[in-house]
Amino acid sequence: MAILKTEGLTYTYSAGTPFEKTAVDHVDLTIEDHTMVGVIGHTGSGKSTLMQHFNGLLKPTSGRILLDGQDIWADKARMREVRFAVGLVFQYPEYQLFEETVYKDIAFGPRNMGLPEDEIRSRVLETADALGLSRELLERSPFALSGGQKRRAAIAGVMAMRPRVLILDEPCAGLDPKGRDLMLRQIRDYQRSTQSTVLLVSHSMEDVAEFTEKLLVMSKGRLFTYDDTAAVFRQADALREMGLRVPQIASVMGQLRARGFALPQDIYTVEQARRAMLTLLGKGDAAC
Repeated sequence: MAILKTEGLTYTYSAGTPFEKTAVDHVDLTIEDHTMVGVIGHTGSGKSTLMQHFNGLLKPTSGRILLDGQDIWADKARMREVRFAVGLVFQYPEYQLFEETVYKDIAFGPRNMGLPEDEIRSRVLETADALGLSRELLERSPFALSGGQKRRAAIAGVMAMRPRVLILDEPCAGLDPKGRDLMLRQIRDYQRSTQSTVLLVSHSMEDVAEFTEKLLVMSKGRLFTYDDTAAVFRQADALREMGLRVPQIASVMGQLRARGFALPQDIYTVEQARRAMLTLLGKGDAAC
C-alpha cells in the first residue's frame, strides 16, 4: 500500500527570474508503507528539495503529492495534520533544541498536537528509551548534553509525535563510526516497532546498504531509480557516472572475484561478505 506518491512533481526556484532553476523535474514516485528507504544522490541532485515537499514545507510548481491517496495541497486546512503525519528532521537537528529540559524539548511536538499530559509523558519516556536517553538525562538542560545525546534528543522530539512517515536528512552527520552505527540501529528498531515508513537521506553507501530495504536515487533533479537496495547497487557503473559509488566491501568482493574466487555478485555489507567467505571456506555459519 502506498503511503506517499508524487505525480509529475516539479519545483522551480526563483521562477521567472534570471536565477530560475528547476530542482525537481517531473518526478513520479510511489513509496510503500512500512518501508525503510535510503535516499541518495550527489550534492544538488534534488533529494533534499524532494523531501521537503513530502510534509508541505515546499509547494510544487506543478504536479501533486499524495499522502494516503489525498493531495496534501487540496485543502490548506489539513496542512497541520500533514505535518504531524510526515515528520522531517533536518541535518544537525540539535541546533533546534531550545527548551529548559530535554523532557520539555521532546514533549514540545506531542503537546502541540493537543494530547493529554499522561499520553505526552508516555511518548516522551518511550521515545527516550528507544534512543538510549536515560531518565536522568531528561531533567537536564539539552545544552548540557554531549553532541550525540543532543542529536538523539532532537530526533526523539519528532519521533514522539509518532509520524506515519519519518524523514531524516543525514542523521549521522558528524558522528563517529560507533555513534553512527548505534544511531542507525536505533532508527531501524524504531521503524520496525512502529511499522512506520522511514526515509533516510545519506551520503554513506555503507549505511544505506546495511540499513535500508529500498533505495531512491536522484540525479540532476530527476528520479534515476527507486528499487530494492541490492537491485540499485547492481547498477554500479551508472551510479559511478553520476558521482556515486557502491559500498567499499562490494569493490573488495569484486576484486576477489576477478582473482578467481567464486563469490556471489550481490554483496554490499560486511555481514554478507562474512557469510560468503565462510561458505567459500566450507565453514558455513560455524565461525564467528
